[in-house]
Amino acid sequence: MQIALFITAIVVCVLATNPEDYTKANSIYEFTAKDIQGNDVSLEKYKGHPLIIVNVASNCGLTEKNYQQLNEIYDKYENKGLRILAFPCNQFLQQEPGTNEEIADFAKKHNVKFDMFAKIDVNGDNADPLYKYLKLKQPGTNPNDTSIEWNFAKFIIDKNGQVVERHVPKKDPVDLIPSLEKYL
Repeated sequence: MQIALFITAIVVCVLATNPEDYTKANSIYEFTAKDIQGNDVSLEKYKGHPLIIVNVASNCGLTEKNYQQLNEIYDKYENKGLRILAFPCNQFLQQEPGTNEEIADFAKKHNVKFDMFAKIDVNGDNADPLYKYLKLKQPGTNPNDTSIEWNFAKFIIDKNGQVVERHVPKKDPVDLIPSLEKYL
């Protein structure tokens, strides 16, 4: 009996942290992600905040400009509720090869104040369920291929946890400001 209750408790915890079927999720608040230190973070923490969710890399040609502009946007709009969630990914020419600790050190050197998460996959069978959900809700320019194109693809999430926009990696973060201001 105790074993059955224990197993039931584990199943409930797993289902509570990430929907078993991401296609049935109602918002990003149903997901949990590991932060850069390896702690579980319920995305419900961000309820009521507009978000930018972005896949990042330390060794990409887009890195310097994106980190600098994401910092600028965060500094400008944090007091209005904006949160930025950065997910390192090594799927694009292995441009994020470091450990989570090395990535955290890189972010610190770039004065990152927004939230950094553990390295994940954003494409393929091992893609993080959150990214599967993001791509389902905003498939991109080719609805038949919802793949993340490269480092620094950006999703805008409204205060209700709904994925409202997707932007290509080459779009500069500062060019998101007119869109962001609609959701602040």
